[in-house]
Amino acid sequence: MKILIKDLVVSVCMVATIAANAQEVLPINLETVLELSGANNLTIREFQAKQELSAASLSKSREWWLPDVYAGLQTHQLYGAAMNADGRFFLDVNRQSLWAGLGLNASLDFAEGIYKVKASKWQVQAAVYETQAMKSKVILESIETYYDLQTAQMEYVAYQSLIAQSDTITQQIAFQVDAGLRYQSELLLSKSNQSHLRIEMLNAQLEYSQKSAELVRLLNLDSKVKLVSVDEVMLPLYFQQEILMVSDSAYENRPEMKAIEFTVRSLQAERKITTTGLIFPTFGVGAYGSYFGRISGQVSPMFPLQYPETKQLYPTGALNASLTWTIPLGRLVYGGDVQRYNSQVKVQEVRAAQFKAQISKEISIATQQLLNGREQFQIAKEAIEITAEALSQSIERQKLGTAMPFEVFQAQQFFLEAQVDYFKAIGRYNKAQFGLKAALGELR
Repeated sequence: MKILIKDLVVSVCMVATIAANAQEVLPINLETVLELSGANNLTIREFQAKQELSAASLSKSREWWLPDVYAGLQTHQLYGAAMNADGRFFLDVNRQSLWAGLGLNASLDFAEGIYKVKASKWQVQAAVYETQAMKSKVILESIETYYDLQTAQMEYVAYQSLIAQSDTITQQIAFQVDAGLRYQSELLLSKSNQSHLRIEMLNAQLEYSQKSAELVRLLNLDSKVKLVSVDEVMLPLYFQQEILMVSDSAYENRPEMKAIEFTVRSLQAERKITTTGLIFPTFGVGAYGSYFGRISGQVSPMFPLQYPETKQLYPTGALNASLTWTIPLGRLVYGGDVQRYNSQVKVQEVRAAQFKAQISKEISIATQQLLNGREQFQIAKEAIEITAEALSQSIERQKLGTAMPFEVFQAQQFFLEAQVDYFKAIGRYNKAQFGLKAALGELR
């Protein structure tokens, strides 16, 4: 009897069942999962969009030294009274003017320009590592779901194989009952066992369908698709050595730690705006060149007085410049902005300490799962070989009429349990391999 089930058998069985449900079948393997989980996942896309937002903020902060240029036309009309510069009033005024020109205004805050740009650069780096951290998390979740899918699929196929075998045994017992060699109760027990296996098969099919739907969600695929693993039989992976001691490099490689590091740098750079930045002045300049004058000598509809027709525009220009230092007394007395930045830095430092503890925990758990999983699948492999031989002998004895049906049923159950134990042990072991890589910051 074959101990393991080849991918061809798995695919054929699963495709037949899925086709009956009128769903589109999508073959998938571990390589495809690794490829799609890093490209199509919506959570990763969200963090990539946030990363682009940080880059846009950096571009915005670099605009600080560029002036605003304006150009256009402006008209002015006043009827009634107006006051002269020395305080005298003029009545029956009909004042009209036109301004047409080009100018610019600029206000350069050197502290904002220097430190805000630097803070934005660090924030972009932090966003990059936050995206990497989320990508690693999603990839690991997709891998774990894939192995759960593969385990459920293997279990489902194992039940199918066992049901086919049970059907053959039931037919043999029926012939023996007809020949008077067996009791009717033994046939009923065989049919009952077959019904139980069918129920368990449906449970395995439901578990498989749930894992398929979850993996479809993670990979952002069409919800109508049903995934079928076409990987070869579940075998343990050996690409990661067990790590029993946590080194500093384990912390340094984690993108979460790097994201916190650059967030702290960004806060420290932004804090300098309120401290060192006070020594920098703000430079302001405004200038324009234009034509300005009267454009009409029409009679006012409100006042009978006529004005001479001039329609004369004169060239004019202006320049204003300033260099000022702002002394924020509130900031110097209470230091609220500095305290706020210091508190935010402390929050990030606490987060870093929490992540270090979390990383140590993840590495420890993954290491223990590796050691435990390796022992489990070795035991399960031996159990499969033993129960397969026991089942084979029981079936042969049943054909000869020297074995009771319940002995065959029990052998079937033990063989099935050994298979399921093996699939689950391999799945846990392989998930622990990737879990350790993720804990060490190597899964990207």
